[in-house]
Amino acid sequence: MRLKTSLLKEPKHKELVSCVGWTTADELYSCSEDHQIIKWNLLTCEATQVAKLPDDIYPIDLHWFPKSVGGKRQTQAENFVLTSSDGKFHLISKSGRVEKSVEAHCGAVLAGRWNYDGTALVTVGEDGQIKIWSKSGMLRSTLAQQGTPIYSVAWGPDSEKILYTSGKQLIIKPLQANAKILQWKAHDGIILKVDWNSVNDLILSAGEDCKYKVWDSYGRLLYSSQSHEYPITSVAWALDGELFAVGSFHTLRLCDKTGWSYALEKPNTGSLFNIAWSIDGTQIAGACGNGHVIFAHVVEQRWVWKNYEITLTKRRTMEVRNVLNDAVDLLEFRDRVIKASLNYEHLVVSTSLQCYIFSTKNWNTPLIFDLKEGTVSLILQAERHFLLVDGGGIYLYSYEGRLISSPKFPGMRTDILNAQTISLSNDTLAVRDKSDEKVIYLFETSSGKPLGDGKPLSHKTEILEIALDQKGLTNERKIVFIDKNRDLYITSVKRFGKEQKIIKIGTMVHTLAWNDTCNILGGVQDERFTVWYYPNAVYVDKELLPKTLFEKDASEFSKNPQIVSFVGSQITIRRADGSLIHMNISPYPAILHEYVSSSKWEDAIRLCRFVKDQTLWACLAAMAVASKDMDTAEIAYASIGEIDKVKYIGSIKDLPSKESKLAHILLFSGNIQDAEMLLLQAGLIYQAIQVNINLYNWERALELAMKHKTHVDTVLAYRQKFLDDFGKKETNQRFLQNAEGLEVNWDKIKAKIELEIAKERERAAATPAVRASITIQH
Repeated sequence: MRLKTSLLKEPKHKELVSCVGWTTADELYSCSEDHQIIKWNLLTCEATQVAKLPDDIYPIDLHWFPKSVGGKRQTQAENFVLTSSDGKFHLISKSGRVEKSVEAHCGAVLAGRWNYDGTALVTVGEDGQIKIWSKSGMLRSTLAQQGTPIYSVAWGPDSEKILYTSGKQLIIKPLQANAKILQWKAHDGIILKVDWNSVNDLILSAGEDCKYKVWDSYGRLLYSSQSHEYPITSVAWALDGELFAVGSFHTLRLCDKTGWSYALEKPNTGSLFNIAWSIDGTQIAGACGNGHVIFAHVVEQRWVWKNYEITLTKRRTMEVRNVLNDAVDLLEFRDRVIKASLNYEHLVVSTSLQCYIFSTKNWNTPLIFDLKEGTVSLILQAERHFLLVDGGGIYLYSYEGRLISSPKFPGMRTDILNAQTISLSNDTLAVRDKSDEKVIYLFETSSGKPLGDGKPLSHKTEILEIALDQKGLTNERKIVFIDKNRDLYITSVKRFGKEQKIIKIGTMVHTLAWNDTCNILGGVQDERFTVWYYPNAVYVDKELLPKTLFEKDASEFSKNPQIVSFVGSQITIRRADGSLIHMNISPYPAILHEYVSSSKWEDAIRLCRFVKDQTLWACLAAMAVASKDMDTAEIAYASIGEIDKVKYIGSIKDLPSKESKLAHILLFSGNIQDAEMLLLQAGLIYQAIQVNINLYNWERALELAMKHKTHVDTVLAYRQKFLDDFGKKETNQRFLQNAEGLEVNWDKIKAKIELEIAKERERAAATPAVRASITIQH
């Protein structure tokens, strides 16, 4: 990826340009110390003077009123705020008329910023004050006061916090009166510029120490650049939070959100005092110290999938290269390309007006449909369909270009969704809510309706990243997520009233990705690269999970690596310096998944015997129990030396009825309530009581016995025996009451138990179809 810059031969402004701002993707306004406001039209390459400001107004900062909020276009989108050196800010219309001038600060007003929905304006000045204003320019409050000038300010993603500079310090101050202020030393020189992105929640800072830095919203340093030759005078995030730009003397740099640099340009501009990204994130404008306005287009983005490599060579042209036979195709578009995604044998490209869907089998005839909103901020693909996110909503399309659904939830803000907070599979869509970061909304992709009973999934702490598995049956769909503490959890997506367990399967996890062909999960946790070959094992046999992992030292990936893709058996990881590392994992677990999903148990056993790997046997054991194939489970557990489990499986096979066997398989996986319910539904009351006795759930056993008026003496007898073995006296009131006047006769109890088992055998014999096998597939 690089920047293609353009400068006019002669500058249009006679003095230094202090600020620039885009109105549309092709129109820009610039303000200069020569008091001119100039409008630049990029389609016609014309620059026209809109207005000449009074001679006492020297502009410093400009910010356009937000264009649209939640898909609704604002009426007031036609004006901007301009701060100036005379202590005022000015509300100026698109035609250049000064609608209102407001006395704001003593000394220059150094920055002014609208919040994301345009309901408030913040200004900061040389007098060290921060003031909040209404959109009509009425003072609401003075948020803070300090002894040093505040050079830059930014709103937090939810418009409830403000980030500002204080010499070498950065300060985050919530608008609520008594909330905690976060303050830290960020640079060794005065901080000149800050920016806070609402999508990735990351902070940029630039200072006179000639460095730029990336921080998270807790003030933790994620990246610090090398020292440059000159102070960094400007930084700015692209709207989608994937890229940012850095400006300095004769320097313009394009960087990834993690900090490393894609491209460095050395234009003849003087210092870049202000950088603005266009709304669609394809171009940058810079306000130059020598009177120029520099324009730069982001080109040469690359997308790779299997044997295809696609490069955006020009704004409207893509080059497709098949590395197997070196065939090259050129794709031409009517408008400029804004976003693209390549996965699952399809390339989806959104331009400013249309969406193109190409199949990798045929590059010549794309499907084309028009877009409602225009600026697509995110494209996500699954095997059967893909998703577009723009300012107006979330839209699911089939690869034939048909709109499938458009899920919605209360308070939805699509402008701040990214690949970490929204996840798509063939049947489910998951979205992490921004207003409450502990909540994940789940939708059916076919209808766009909330999944199951409509309740969202909630966790005890804030969730940072979510991912749905891509394969398998709909009712077995799983979601994994990383929370604020960097713990990794897994849970089932299907919920009907019954709360599914959320189980922790990893700690200090920085990045993760599901495989595209089977439900294998890759991630980097702490200093180890980890692959969970069968994450579902936690629901079957918790103790097996560690045995189904592949782990490798991850020190070669450096700090904060990111998994880019996990296709087939190849994982691509991007290190903190931007370099890519390709890793191959064993292909056998994927083959095992394939065999098991098509119930080829013999082949699965044969594969494990051929590979002779304990990890693979452990995966097979868990898969077999999950599919209730106890013969295969017995072989697999024996192969990993779990003799106690082999014996238990042997005892399950000897049980007389199908219901008992199923109940004990559920018990084996730790699902005690389900096992009890199954036995009670089948009318096997004694067996349900016995399960609780074996687990020492005495209260529940007595409750069942009394409710069904049977085997009360059995429970009391076993309870008494248990207490006698430990030399204890009965203290539980319920047991004492029921034991009064009841004589424990072991012969009678044993006879009753024999009778129950005989009855169960007779029942099983009456339904001969069950006796053949207990292999029940979902």
